[in-house]
Amino acid sequence: MTQPKLVAGVDCSTQATKVVVCDAETGEVLREGRAPHPDATQVDPAEWLKAWQIASEGLLDDVQALSVGGQQHGMVLLDGDGSTVHPAVLWNDTSSADATAELVAELGGAEAWAEAIGSLPVPSFTVTKLRWVQTAAPEAAARAAAVALPHDWLTHQLAAGRAGIGDLTTDRGDASGTGWWSPATNSYRPDLVERAFGRPLALPRVAGPREIVGETVGGAVIAAGTGDNMAAALGLDLQPGDVAVSLGTSGTAFATSTTPTADPSGLVAGFADATGGYLPLVCTLNAARVMSATATLLGMELAELDEAALNSSGSDGLVLLPYLDGERTPDLPHSTGLVYGLTRATMQPATMARAAVEGMLCGLADAVDALRAQGLPVERVLLLGGAARSRAVQALAPALLGAPVVLPEPGEYVALGAARQAAWALSDADTPPTWSVAVGKPESSILTDTEAAEVRSRYAAVLNGTRPLLTQP
Repeated sequence: MTQPKLVAGVDCSTQATKVVVCDAETGEVLREGRAPHPDATQVDPAEWLKAWQIASEGLLDDVQALSVGGQQHGMVLLDGDGSTVHPAVLWNDTSSADATAELVAELGGAEAWAEAIGSLPVPSFTVTKLRWVQTAAPEAAARAAAVALPHDWLTHQLAAGRAGIGDLTTDRGDASGTGWWSPATNSYRPDLVERAFGRPLALPRVAGPREIVGETVGGAVIAAGTGDNMAAALGLDLQPGDVAVSLGTSGTAFATSTTPTADPSGLVAGFADATGGYLPLVCTLNAARVMSATATLLGMELAELDEAALNSSGSDGLVLLPYLDGERTPDLPHSTGLVYGLTRATMQPATMARAAVEGMLCGLADAVDALRAQGLPVERVLLLGGAARSRAVQALAPALLGAPVVLPEPGEYVALGAARQAAWALSDADTPPTWSVAVGKPESSILTDTEAAEVRSRYAAVLNGTRPLLTQP
């Protein structure tokens, strides 16, 4: 019997490196591994390489191609020899909030940025971190000769025969989250790098979607790689009318599009995808950890909180704004969480549990509505991430998000998308291989449309009424 061709996909995420080895034709996962990353918003990139070595140990025999999907936006500054000069500043580090405001104003405001790069920079964007590092770490900034993203850096390390910074590569998907690359024109804006950093920096070459950019020391070809959200879209095989809503460390809502978007409100980031198309996306900083933090507050296990929220008669006017780590969408980096509507009747564990789940989902419902406002159809929602396994989330999501919900079977979709890209590069076909995505049935909905509208109306009223307070440092 003919042995299947094997490909590997890597997810270099915020929390861990995950590796899957798949059949290149069917996508069946045959081997997988995982290793954790340090829990910090600034990390030595060498930790990613160490995690890759641990996660991939014993998995790569007969693998013919691999690709890296990496957390978006992280800033990796390199000197001329390719050595890092500062810890990588990750997407969830909001130290650049003030720098963001400066950059937005300097270029002429939100509309100018949306026209230039399809997105309004927020503190997660790499361009804002370039401005921040100039004053926060001037000695490191002075040594910098190039800037790369996490997936760029790890791809560079895995490619044999590379040295220095001359062979750095990226892809259009990940490049579109930097703040200096335009999806609409498929080109860099080096003037925006100079505006942020005060001088030019070398930038990775943007490789094509199915391009082979190198080989490992073991002889496996290396595909271009991409950002984590772009890889997830590829792993999920998103179709027109699909919106993926991911409830992990962060919350994201994204969809594929054949045309670029440019939203001056800043809600929708006009990213590119990993196939040559586009990936409009809305991101929130707060998602699954809202539930775990609330469980800790209430002295519950997470499963107990889930059960309490599911069986609660409702939140009874109690509203939780879930901005426990600041917030990106809406752009409130200095905000904190807020509870409104406390009475003797609502100061009950089950009511608070329900309000926490509703608050998390209301933030994502606003994200889905922002995609609708950009003209994207929302025919079904693919719910994924750790919190998607919550029965309460499944039962509340359809009415709050305004669309039927399906549950892709739990899987490492970023790593799967990277593996699918590797298989595509290996085949050099016009389109990625067709891999099936198994879906499960969620819990039955427990909210009527009228009840969901009331929950969302109260959430919006509390947000709008307290916004001045939430903007204060």
